[in-house]
Amino acid sequence: MANLLTLLFYVEMIVVSGFSLGASALNMNYYLLSCPLADLIVKNTVNRALQNDPTLAAGLVRMHFHDCFIEGCDGSVLIDSSKDNTAEKDSPANLSLRGYEVIDDIKEALENQCPGVVSCADILAMAARDAVFFAGGPVYDIPKGRKDGTRSKIEDTINLPAPIFNASQLIKVFGQRGFSAKDMVALSGAHTLGVARCSSFKQRLTPLDPSLDSQFAKTLSKTCSAGDSAEQPFDSTRNDFDNLYFNALVSNNGVLTSDQTLYTTPQTRNIVNSYAMNQALFFLDFQQAMVKMSKLDVKEGSKGEVRKNCHKIN
Repeated sequence: MANLLTLLFYVEMIVVSGFSLGASALNMNYYLLSCPLADLIVKNTVNRALQNDPTLAAGLVRMHFHDCFIEGCDGSVLIDSSKDNTAEKDSPANLSLRGYEVIDDIKEALENQCPGVVSCADILAMAARDAVFFAGGPVYDIPKGRKDGTRSKIEDTINLPAPIFNASQLIKVFGQRGFSAKDMVALSGAHTLGVARCSSFKQRLTPLDPSLDSQFAKTLSKTCSAGDSAEQPFDSTRNDFDNLYFNALVSNNGVLTSDQTLYTTPQTRNIVNSYAMNQALFFLDFQQAMVKMSKLDVKEGSKGEVRKNCHKIN
């Protein structure tokens, strides 16, 4: 027993020295000493929430994406507007975001366990990771140590990719953030979860988008007959993380312009085909792209803070 304790002590020392725990560099073991139960608390809270409402998996993944694409992965999408500032979350592109209450529950549990230690940015990144796995997607881990940003402005959300973008526009906007075309297609596969609102795709119906399957066009028209807020699942298993989204694109059943363009464009068609035929390949590329995204323009050290309340700057 003594020998085992000694071994564990030296392993811990190696981890501490090798990963500079608590320092500014992102690493997998950032909270090993300061909040060792952080990952478990996040996972348990996410699992409870998704058992009650599986549709929140899509919300958590989308929120993480919308956070990272603006100002980097710094929790800025969580900040509420004030009388002096309209924040990101009140942008038209973010009004349909869901899952804030899950992040709040995680934050409350972590503050009770280790006050002032775990950032909202890390919570959001970990929650998205656990939501993917809960829904049947790949298991992956992300380095921790992001700090929370202090800027959240509605005008910054103009940089979010729009649902009407074609593949060239998507490749450009993702490329500006260091992603390859393959990364972009893999990340688009997150649309295997969730729904789109009619307001995001109704422009494809009149005149009829030639890349849209005629029978599926009738389905979309029927959805839109209930109004702009009516919801259409991206594929037939809206709460399951699988590769059916890519099979839908191959059948010209993509919901958004930005979905179907991935198949109609020669530069990305082969990637879509490979993911439609090989779910394991999609899972591998998706997890690598998500880890890459989680590192976008992160604030480290003194460049950010750890918010006491995810909705407002300290």
